[in-house]
Amino acid sequence: MGRRSTKENKTVYQLAREHAGLTREEAAETIQFISSDRIEKIESEKSAPRPDEILAMASHYKEAMLPNYYCTHECPIGEKFLREVTPKDLPSITLELLSSLHAVEQKKDLLIDVAADGHITQDEMHDFSAIRNDLARISLAIDTLRYWIEDQMLNNTYPEADETN
Repeated sequence: MGRRSTKENKTVYQLAREHAGLTREEAAETIQFISSDRIEKIESEKSAPRPDEILAMASHYKEAMLPNYYCTHECPIGEKFLREVTPKDLPSITLELLSSLHAVEQKKDLLIDVAADGHITQDEMHDFSAIRNDLARISLAIDTLRYWIEDQMLNNTYPEADETN
């Protein structure tokens, strides 16, 4: 059996593996296509992980948030276009989603007025920016909910939906 780490500044990948209760050797055996040496290089930041490795770690460590972390911290495209999702409980996610939907609902007529002519004038830019921010809040709440569901499914705490409905 492998040694347990006592390192203080652990990476998210090492924390996820340890949270799953796996040594590097056990993780490599479970994942099969990632060696324990490769896991050590990823965890010690000597080597950047590949997307397929992140997906495998997320699945085997039962950590749905690993892909979001990778995309928002290590992928140049994701760093620019995605927002990091912070894990939250279902009631918090639901309230944030409903609040952000309500904010857009209040600005619905304004959005229609701004979009009606197909052009955003300089005097409409402030309103359009506020609408964009509200839409970003909705998007983040949806992503948070999606990761919450994935986490529940990975950890078998949420029954899979009946796909026949």
